[in-house]
Amino acid sequence: MSRILVDLPDSQVEELAVLVAAEQRPRAAVIRDAIEAYISQHKAALGADVFGLWKRKKVDGLEYQQELRAEW
Repeated sequence: MSRILVDLPDSQVEELAVLVAAEQRPRAAVIRDAIEAYISQHKAALGADVFGLWKRKKVDGLEYQQELRAEW
């Protein structure tokens, strides 16, 4: 596990302290969960834009690639 240094505004530190107290969990665990949720949300959003991009195309991907390279 790596250790990182992050600067947070005082307001976020205070709100984090409230969550930590309410959940009775270590601050590091709450921060790890928040980062994991952020990564999962953005990974899904990024993948949704490109996943299956060629699925509805009528052109074979390899042929398309070869045509583009032939222009060089």
